[in-house]
This record gives sequence, structure tokens and C-alpha cells, in this order.
Amino acid sequence: MNAETIESTLAHFDGGGDHYKINAFANMTSGVKFLCDNAECYWLVTLILSHRCSVKVRREPFQVWTLTRNKTGNGAVAVCDDGNGNKLATQRIPFTDFPLQSVKLYAVQDVGVTLMLPQEY
Repeated sequence: MNAETIESTLAHFDGGGDHYKINAFANMTSGVKFLCDNAECYWLVTLILSHRCSVKVRREPFQVWTLTRNKTGNGAVAVCDDGNGNKLATQRIPFTDFPLQSVKLYAVQDVGVTLMLPQEY
């Protein structure tokens, strides 16, 4: 699936769909599952969840994760903030074939953590 089709389809998710279990403490919405299936980026979910080892990240109940490809398009950077622009984590990715220029996901923590698209919040 090409980037334009993925982006236009992502716009239709509104949080009314199913939730999918990632592991014992994490879920993803149907929009994030669509993104992972079609952009082949389950690695992004792993990246986000791996940062839960950091106390600074784990303590924040609401996180905004933004993945942005670099200008050459072969690498990217993932940035986590608290929704108010306060950075919690940054990870550089030297190579990726991620098809979108940028994507934003929310990680909302309650008993576990749920990954969702912003419009699914």
C-alpha cells in the first residue's frame, strides 16, 4: 500500500474500533494496527514500548510519540513528549523504509498502556 493510501485511510479511524493486545500490559487501537500492518512498522510499537523501561517515560500517563523521516528519507527520529512539548525521550533510527514522512501516536497509560492515533483519543 502506498503512503497516500495509508494516510487517507488513517484519517477515517475515530476510536470506535477494536483494541488489540500487544502483550500483558499493552494494547493498540484498530488505527494503529492498520498502520502497523500496512506500513510494516510493528518495530515502531516495539520502540515505543521499549522506552517504558525509562522511569521518566513510564511515569508520564500521556505521551505523544512522533516519528519523522529525515530529509534524505533513509533515516528517522522518534521523539516522545508529554503533550506539552516537554521531551521525555528521543531515539535516532539510522535506516528505515517507513513509507510516511511523519506519524504521531499517543500512548495513554491507565492499568496498562494503549497506543492510538490522535483522532482515536
